[in-house]
Amino acid sequence: MKISIITPTYNSEDTILTNIESVLSQDYINWEQIIIDNISTDKTLEFVKNKKNKKIKIISEKDLGIFDAINKGIENSTGDIISILHSDDYYDNDNVLSMIASNFKKFNPDVIYGNLIYVKKNDINSTLRFWKSQNFKKGLFYKGWSPPHPTFIIKKKIYEKYGKYNKELGNSSDFELMFRMLEIRKCTFLYLDKTFIKMRYGGSSNKSFSNIIKQNLTILKILGIYNKPIKLSYFIIYKICNRIMQFIIRPTK
Repeated sequence: MKISIITPTYNSEDTILTNIESVLSQDYINWEQIIIDNISTDKTLEFVKNKKNKKIKIISEKDLGIFDAINKGIENSTGDIISILHSDDYYDNDNVLSMIASNFKKFNPDVIYGNLIYVKKNDINSTLRFWKSQNFKKGLFYKGWSPPHPTFIIKKKIYEKYGKYNKELGNSSDFELMFRMLEIRKCTFLYLDKTFIKMRYGGSSNKSFSNIIKQNLTILKILGIYNKPIKLSYFIIYKICNRIMQFIIRPTK
């Protein structure tokens, strides 16, 4: 199975090499990485081109945000499986792609997801949060739960069947897509209790308190519980508890 890795970039010179090296070090060989660049003005594209790897493709043109860029990547991909790897992120180890491919082949789910580690922006050896996921059960999204989006690996044909990201939703587009795939469309899934991705803390969704509030208000509207006090209370309480646990639980090796 061919894996397409979609990486949106914009002035990502500080992080893109770690991202690409984590892809190049994979022990799985049937992959392509599609860099969707929003006309970077720094050395991002220079660093990518210097790798001179035919598996890394570049599309550099103005976009309407991260999820518009991701949609372009999906449309231009040639793989069976789509992995979203943001420019600040990188694979946790060298066998992530082979592990994912073998489980798609063995169990044939529509979606595979796993765990994620947040690291300090300027010290990737320092763990801030551990996002340990769990098997999906109907109704979990209404309790403030969702899988870590960068670990959410989907077959391309599922995007073609049920649609790509709704870029009009901004930073909540990833939540809506996962909610749509698991809760609404009832896609088959496999949760692997393994860390797929390490993410530098401080991305667009968590870089400011106002962004976090805005994102959660949009999520409440997606779930249809914005004006339902009891369900709203459950969502807030469970989400706060889940977030606290991410700072308490540590990853095991």
